[in-house]
Amino acid sequence: QVQLVESGGGLVQPGGSLRLSCAASGYILGINTMGWYRQTPGEQRELVATITSGGSTDYAGSVKGRFTISRDNAKKTVYLQMNSLKPEETAVYYCNAEIWRLPSARLANYWGQGTQDTVSS
Repeated sequence: QVQLVESGGGLVQPGGSLRLSCAASGYILGINTMGWYRQTPGEQRELVATITSGGSTDYAGSVKGRFTISRDNAKKTVYLQMNSLKPEETAVYYCNAEIWRLPSARLANYWGQGTQDTVSS
């Protein structure tokens, strides 16, 4: 069984920073793209940032220059450093990963449970 476990969310003041982590565990052969998405009540889940196994990154336009996605392949972990946070970025942040599972060697898409990040004074 494969799991994605997130950590690092919480409450921060406007202009502050948070660092999210997401670790994959289980019977894993390999991991392709990993990413972060966010969702607010009544809205669709939206892409925040992704990173390939080779380290190529992609960001939503609204977070470019403020957020940084990175990964540690040995630890099967993806990170999201969020700086200069805005109140409208209050959301549940979800980790996502494309994982080659063992023993089937099939590729499947996985989501974390989500972590609430609140930006408020």
